[in-house]
Amino acid sequence: MMIKSFSSFLFIVLIGVLCNAQDKKFKVHTVAFYNVENLFDTHNDPKINDEEWLPDGRQHWTEEKYKKKLSNLAKVISQIGTTENPGNSPVVIGVAEVENRGVLEDLIKEPLLAGKDYGIVHIDSPDKRGIDVGFLYQKKYFKPTSYKNFPLLIYDKNALKLKKKLEEDKAAGKTTDDDEEGVVINVDLEGRRYTRDQLLVTGYLDGEEMSFIINHWPSRSGGEKVSAPFREAAAALNKKIIDSLYKVNPNAKVITMGDLNDGPYNNSVKGVLGAKAKKEDTKKGGLYNPMEEMSNKGIGTLAYRDAWDLFDQMIMTEPLIQKDYTSFRFWKAGVYNKTFMTQPSGAFKGYPLRNSNGNVGYSDHFPVYVYLIKQM
Repeated sequence: MMIKSFSSFLFIVLIGVLCNAQDKKFKVHTVAFYNVENLFDTHNDPKINDEEWLPDGRQHWTEEKYKKKLSNLAKVISQIGTTENPGNSPVVIGVAEVENRGVLEDLIKEPLLAGKDYGIVHIDSPDKRGIDVGFLYQKKYFKPTSYKNFPLLIYDKNALKLKKKLEEDKAAGKTTDDDEEGVVINVDLEGRRYTRDQLLVTGYLDGEEMSFIINHWPSRSGGEKVSAPFREAAAALNKKIIDSLYKVNPNAKVITMGDLNDGPYNNSVKGVLGAKAKKEDTKKGGLYNPMEEMSNKGIGTLAYRDAWDLFDQMIMTEPLIQKDYTSFRFWKAGVYNKTFMTQPSGAFKGYPLRNSNGNVGYSDHFPVYVYLIKQM
């Protein structure tokens, strides 16, 4: 069963840091990312394909189920990072697979989150399914100064051919395959494959400038090998954003986070982004990926056919791993995977507890997080 706890180890490390620092005090903040899996409301939006998530749709998505989903997600978010920072949920959290700003507004009103006074940054993406990325922040700690969305322009010739074939089949009265429909839903007649924008938010975390990029890279629809160029294009866009921030400020503190639909070992992350697994290998102007070591140990955020992978990642610029703690530095990364978030029994025991058989779960992904620590 793929459930591993970092709590004891994190506690020991923090105690070690504090003891070595004698009477020095440290501030700890949690930054997290969570693919919340299909957070849809129950209202039809004619601009997107949300029919599946309506009361009379395939998911029979009722107001009662929607409220249960919100409650479940709030429970998880409210607990991330509280082992080392009791009483405080993440000061910043990126989210994926949200339908619109409204569902985020409903989420932060949940009783377990309402007292944290979260703000929202959200921009509609062109994904035809209607799933976007978003950004939540505790107003007490983080003050946004700017935000911008970066569209990913990619073209899929194979999906375009399939789209034309399906249209011909429909015109001829032939039955079409649901899986094939899923592949082409985001492809237009010019072959552009619409997907989620990358959202950049810059602001001040307790007075210190920091930037966050929220990602949900193209899926593996059509196969990993065929779809790999689209995620590599997403990585190239991500690197372009980060390099532009580095150009303005060589000491830019940036955390890029998201569901990358690739592991730390894939070319999109290792080759295109150039993310390093070890701090000592991360040069000035480079990127450090603490998730690679976790992945090498078999730790994952999602499971498929008894294989675990770590698609949800948080990667950071070199200034965040420097050794002094006079400003915020990276301390430790983790996967939040408590037992209540997992399948309790059956063939998928230990997997993330998602919606199934009409029952409302949490998500098919576990959230990930990092601790930032600063000497007070």
